[in-house]
Amino acid sequence: MTWRLAQEADVPKIDDFLSRHIQTSMFPLANLRDFGLRGADPRAVNIWLLGDGPRAVFAITNEGMVLPQCPGCSDEEIEDAIRLIRGRALFGLAAEASQARRIMRLAGWEERPATLNSDEPGFSLDLSQLVMPDTTGAELIPLGEFDRTIAEGWRQTYLIEAMDFDRTRAQKQATKDIAAYAERDSHRALLIDGQPAGMTGFNARLSEVVQVGGVYTPPQLRGRGYARMALALHLREARKNGASRAVLFAASEAAARTYIAIGFRPAGLYSLILFTNPEEAA
Repeated sequence: MTWRLAQEADVPKIDDFLSRHIQTSMFPLANLRDFGLRGADPRAVNIWLLGDGPRAVFAITNEGMVLPQCPGCSDEEIEDAIRLIRGRALFGLAAEASQARRIMRLAGWEERPATLNSDEPGFSLDLSQLVMPDTTGAELIPLGEFDRTIAEGWRQTYLIEAMDFDRTRAQKQATKDIAAYAERDSHRALLIDGQPAGMTGFNARLSEVVQVGGVYTPPQLRGRGYARMALALHLREARKNGASRAVLFAASEAAARTYIAIGFRPAGLYSLILFTNPEEAA
């Protein structure tokens, strides 16, 4: 069986397939819904399918992020998919861990320099089971109403700490990210007694499911439970707006403890790889 390029008529079937693998499909599904199939936005997706079902999806965004969902694919089928994207810019790869590692090996990308190359434990939460901490004195506000300089500084530090960006790249990316977060209304700043104390957000968002990403507390304020407060308040807001589930991937043991404390439970492994030179072709 060979891969075929997805057409607009295939979108409902793709949506249904990815929804059945939602824990590790939030990025391709949200990008497809928000930016379309082969649209003009850098985050729009180019998708190939196996089978009429389909039984596998292989996606890459215009900016070069590979987003596969290929359970049960053979090595030969994976190799065929990789050939479809040779020559494209390659920003990174995000996928269920066993799939991601097989793609990295079969594509010959294992030695490619990367600022981030990790397998992170996944977590899932039925929002009806959200455990609210004491949020006395805590308030969330949209990033569009928050000091842009502070938010960009936090994001820059996050990119350096969590993704090993160099300072110049982090500064440029932080400016771009915060502008996008404010425009999409996807992130919130936490105030404690009126003072800035951290940030939380959703890096992929559907009406029924949100994916947490970019939770940050400044170093001098860590260890006080502020990340837990911010995330719980944001998830409560999402539940009021109709979402029933949240998923995420923990970058550290400290982060995992925060998530478990408000009700999240383990749900597999997820790989996130961001290459050092995103303009270099696949």
